Amino acid sequence: MSGGSATPHTPAWRLTDTGSTARFRGLAPVSASVAWVAGSAGTILRTVDGGRSWSSVGPADAAELQFRDIEAFDARHAVALTIGTGTDSRIYTTADGGRSWNRTFQNDDAAAFYDCITFLDRRHGLALSDPVDGKFRILATSDGGRSWTVRPPTGMPAALDGEFAFAASGTCLVSSGGRAFFATGGGATARVFSSADRGRTWTATGSPIPSGPSAGIYGLAFRDPHHGLAVGGDYTTPASAPSGAAVTRNGRTWSAATSPPGEYRSGVAWSTLALAPSTALGSATSRSASAIAVGPTGSDLSTDGGLTWHRFDTGSFDAVTCVTHACWASGEQGRVARLTHTR
Repeated sequence: MSGGSATPHTPAWRLTDTGSTARFRGLAPVSASVAWVAGSAGTILRTVDGGRSWSSVGPADAAELQFRDIEAFDARHAVALTIGTGTDSRIYTTADGGRSWNRTFQNDDAAAFYDCITFLDRRHGLALSDPVDGKFRILATSDGGRSWTVRPPTGMPAALDGEFAFAASGTCLVSSGGRAFFATGGGATARVFSSADRGRTWTATGSPIPSGPSAGIYGLAFRDPHHGLAVGGDYTTPASAPSGAAVTRNGRTWSAATSPPGEYRSGVAWSTLALAPSTALGSATSRSASAIAVGPTGSDLSTDGGLTWHRFDTGSFDAVTCVTHACWASGEQGRVARLTHTR
């Protein structure tokens, strides 16, 4: 446990020894045993034994680049995104556990800056760039990431002045049930865009999370196309984000959390683990409503669908993702952890 005090049935992070000091904002667990992380200095690590050991498997030609997102299908197949202006924005794929990588996209537009990727299924994926010529840009693949094309901008609403996406945790662009969603900040309103046709057309909706030059929505999570969570704040003031969380129950309109984490959070995930307090531990209701948010000042748990949040850890993480039977978190100084429970 990296911080906080233990109470009965309290979730706690168990750190793994990655042997790295990279900052891992990209996180892609596949199961309780298999997970990938991607981060600074071109670093990609993979474990197949639940974090007991990690292998460094990043592509050699990305050593000077910053990975910010990774999506994995299993222990062999993954797609990773580097960020930056111009040709620093790239997408790599592997089909052999990271022993070899193919660079399947390299940005050639100086105005584009790619932030996040997501896959709607094994073949269909999207990548998000900050606005180009006044509109967010979408890349699409229909072959598992082996090739990418830019979607026409006709189906994208105009961006607000100063609006952009945050490449903070790999969750500014997510998908669920065939729908895709991305989140923004920087402008007058922090918005969530949604698409039901694989990124061809988008609808934008405002949120109650404050927006500004370094503020807005940093992370999204959807457990189905209707139930979603948004977290954020301002990374320059991480200890204060009084309105930094919101929920949707129809996939369209957003309401402020009644008791948010209160501090800047960059990542959020729904969990099917038994995370509720002891009286409800393991119930179907508690599992379907449980969620975790993380940021540089700590981790928070919600057991009521994101309306109220309670701190359970004070360690620093940037990203969190939950899969069946496991939740993982990653962040600075090589920190990668799995969720456990104290009793």
